[in-house]
Amino acid sequence: MILCLLTLLGLAACGGGGTSLAESSSVVASVGPGTTAVAAATAATVAGESPASPGASLPAEATTADNPAASPAASPAVNPAATTATPNAVTLAALRPPTLPRAGLVAADLAVLIAAGDPVSEAIGLAYQQARGIPEANMVRVPVPTGNDVISASDFAGLKAAIDAQLPVRVQATLVTWTQPSRVVGLLGTCGMGLTSALAFGYSAARCGGCNRTEASAYYDSDSTRPFAELNVRPSMMLGAATLEAAQALINRGVAADGSAPSGTGYLLRTSDAARSARYTDYLALPAAWGTAPGLALRYTDASAAGSAQTLNDQTDVLFYFTGLAKVGQLAGNRFLPGAAADHLTSFAGLLPGANGQMPATDWLAAGATASYGTVEEPCNHAEKFSRASVLIEHYLRGATLIEAYWKSVAWPGQGLFVGEPLARPWSQAPTAAIEAGDLVVRTRSMRRNGSYRVDYRAAGASAWTTLASLTAGQPRPITWRVALPENSAGGQLRWVGPCPTQTAQACVLGSSP
Repeated sequence: MILCLLTLLGLAACGGGGTSLAESSSVVASVGPGTTAVAAATAATVAGESPASPGASLPAEATTADNPAASPAASPAVNPAATTATPNAVTLAALRPPTLPRAGLVAADLAVLIAAGDPVSEAIGLAYQQARGIPEANMVRVPVPTGNDVISASDFAGLKAAIDAQLPVRVQATLVTWTQPSRVVGLLGTCGMGLTSALAFGYSAARCGGCNRTEASAYYDSDSTRPFAELNVRPSMMLGAATLEAAQALINRGVAADGSAPSGTGYLLRTSDAARSARYTDYLALPAAWGTAPGLALRYTDASAAGSAQTLNDQTDVLFYFTGLAKVGQLAGNRFLPGAAADHLTSFAGLLPGANGQMPATDWLAAGATASYGTVEEPCNHAEKFSRASVLIEHYLRGATLIEAYWKSVAWPGQGLFVGEPLARPWSQAPTAAIEAGDLVVRTRSMRRNGSYRVDYRAAGASAWTTLASLTAGQPRPITWRVALPENSAGGQLRWVGPCPTQTAQACVLGSSP
């Protein structure tokens, strides 16, 4: 039987029918022979985030308001060849929904790193723990030489070993509560890595060295929500506040951002500084691509001509601000919304505190942004060494935390320093799946844009899986997807298939019925 489901926003495409699959591992590698048609595929162009590795069931969070066109499908008949008769004496359990992957990190995944004996670091760490509910086991205190902005690679190795020895196995990311040291250097003070990148990867000369191409991050644009468990990468962010007062203001902004789904604008500027505007090609298509995103407007400004205004001023709705200048003026004339991300491509924004005469990334935080980024040594203007707006915005709107979205947006982050409040999550939503009135109902905003997803079914006693429905995700936004289930499905199983967390070009089983 072939069935077409109406997709959200009235966009639909119908496929021929489900394909029987052989499940040899979590990766769905190929389509096997012997297809069994159950239902056609729906191609919804509505949501855009990708699931990651299977996790625990999450509490329901209904998000149907943006999807009035979601419609149930007629119950498809199951091909008898795909099932095996069950003796009447056996009572089969009711079909249960698949467990969907989580959308991002949670407080229990984050460790707070404190410079033992430093009163400011201790106070900031405590304030963060209280605000975010960080488990006591995740509060890591280590001796840190805080009187200098730089630490040698050999001394850093000892510091990292002391940190790693205290980290619980579950920890996937870290927050640094001191501001010095902020970079790690090799012999003769050369080859500088940002402290946050050195904590994530370990110090390596392959990840620094001036204008060289540096080692790529496996975490870049991935769908992993457990980066240490899946990639052996533990992303780190420095809070970037030198006083308790500044730290509390920043923490409060991050907390205020959570679940706010703000309406605001992302400002993407190409300036007259051609070398520092190397990212502008990424900006060009974004306003049109995100033109229908609820609550978000992206505005590209070409200020490359002489005499053009080079900075924003008097803007009250700043969610994103990406530009390229050595120093960005008039920051105080703008209002940054809680959860805002902003940075400028220049050589030394991560070289704290003085940025070698340029503007430090922490100036964005002082102006009201919630996170920023900069490099700690001359990187040249390789765009891969800086945040990519298209990637950051997508992951953030799919429900990732700010540390995840920022880290996933930098392809070569070795020379970089990430600063801000890591757990800010304006577009938070727990993906859920439930069985309602004979349908599987999936509610999520976490699907990867242009990613292919499907729901597979296996009848009780059968070995083959059949595809009930599929879709191609669009812009990140809450969707409700209803998939009609076969009649007499007791004892069967469902599975959720989509882009693999660490290899998004491949398809993986992301969750299945218990």
